[in-house]
Amino acid sequence: MKSAYCSHVRIAVLLLLALGLTPVKAGEFEVEPGYISLFNGKDLTGWGYRTNNFDGKTESDDGRYSATNGILVVHPREPRRVEQLWTTRKFPKDFTLKLEFRAAVNADSGLFLRQPQLQVRDYLIAGPYKQLKRYKPQDWNEIEVTVKDSMAHCVCNGEVLEEALRLPSTGGIGLEADRGQMEYRRIRLKETP
Repeated sequence: MKSAYCSHVRIAVLLLLALGLTPVKAGEFEVEPGYISLFNGKDLTGWGYRTNNFDGKTESDDGRYSATNGILVVHPREPRRVEQLWTTRKFPKDFTLKLEFRAAVNADSGLFLRQPQLQVRDYLIAGPYKQLKRYKPQDWNEIEVTVKDSMAHCVCNGEVLEEALRLPSTGGIGLEADRGQMEYRRIRLKETP
């Protein structure tokens, strides 16, 4: 049985190569057509605090954020101080943003959309969206934000978090370090004309 499975996998890989496609290795992620990756998975290039950027660095100067193995990690630090990491690029057009996050127990972070904050937390414990049915505690969850005419529709695993969050006309994408460890990955954005 095992050799039949290996044979099928080998055939699938050969078929992908024959079509000119490269098979995706475990842990890798291929960005959908039309999307750009906001996080390269290796370092904090394209991200920074308001006064400086961390291009080429694997860790922020204060150690609150780091990049490792395809994951942007938000580390809790003492003394507890809220710190925001922002994209160095602004997004004035309508867009769809997708990302995955994993929250430690009772962790509290946030996703900034041009300026307003969408709470990203261990929702069932830390709220504010304690009634979610599809949220997976301490596992990977997907947030999708669709911005049209400066209004953001935000969902987590397909369940509505915010129906219509009003945004300014332009701004960056930000993450917050507040309480507990948070992990983000597969952060990608598609602008719409």
